[in-house]
Amino acid sequence: MTFPSTARIVEVGPRDGLQNEKAAVPTSAKVTLIEALVDAGVQTVECGSFVSPKWVPQMADTAEVLKRIRRVPSVSYPVLVPNVKGLEAAIEAGVREIAVFTAASETFSRRNTNASIDESLTRIREVADRALAHGMKVRGYVSCVLGCPYEGPIAPAASARVAAELYSLGCYEISLGDTIGVGTPLKARTMLDTVAERVPIEHLALHFHDTYGQALANIVACLDLGVSVFDSSVAGLGGCPYAPGATGNVATEDVVYMLNGMNIETGIDLVKLAAAGRAISAQLGRTPASKVAAALAAACSNQSS
Repeated sequence: MTFPSTARIVEVGPRDGLQNEKAAVPTSAKVTLIEALVDAGVQTVECGSFVSPKWVPQMADTAEVLKRIRRVPSVSYPVLVPNVKGLEAAIEAGVREIAVFTAASETFSRRNTNASIDESLTRIREVADRALAHGMKVRGYVSCVLGCPYEGPIAPAASARVAAELYSLGCYEISLGDTIGVGTPLKARTMLDTVAERVPIEHLALHFHDTYGQALANIVACLDLGVSVFDSSVAGLGGCPYAPGATGNVATEDVVYMLNGMNIETGIDLVKLAAAGRAISAQLGRTPASKVAAALAAACSNQSS
């Protein structure tokens, strides 16, 4: 097996990780989290989304978050944009990169966005065209690439079709999301192989949830195919309101620790990363859902005692 020498982590904690929290997370806490992640060496931090506060109230302060953070020129601060109205808000906030989203499951698409897959792609086309005309980068998300809470297993060809459509619309990168975390290594590898027949592997990223504890195994299974971009969430924060029972994204700490052990460079300081995860978890009144974070905390405790 030949693995990449470097990998890029797309940190989704401030958006995907916090969007479903029931209690309001203070804007200041979000700003502190984003800046701590950047200080740890994360080069791409998804900061929020310009969606209707009626549907995702936790993201209502995205413009204020973007206004307050200290931006580092070499770091990308993308936001999720569902429509032209959201794009206009992103442009006004000085955003340079947006993310658009659809699904490989027809039922999930209708329940998530009240639109069919094809209807969502038509909406994305308008958003992407305008964003690209503004000189913005556009990243695409495909949900339910391995399984759907309503339809069950998803055929790799269905995921490949949607990913190819997003690529044709100008998305520089397409993130393939196992939204409910049902994937296993062979299924993940087969899906990626199929998608890569239609989208160059260097334009693909993987976004695994750890519902069944398979996320790290799935990443390893796909590494030698040439993929080197992985979405993850600090402290394992997040889930999906439209995927009953789905747990959080794979923890960034766990991904970084594993890649370090494989001599794959991420440029991320694991100690600082874990500290950022502990801080936001304390704000939320829980412990990090990261085994590496727990192990590091235990090691520090033993050394100080």
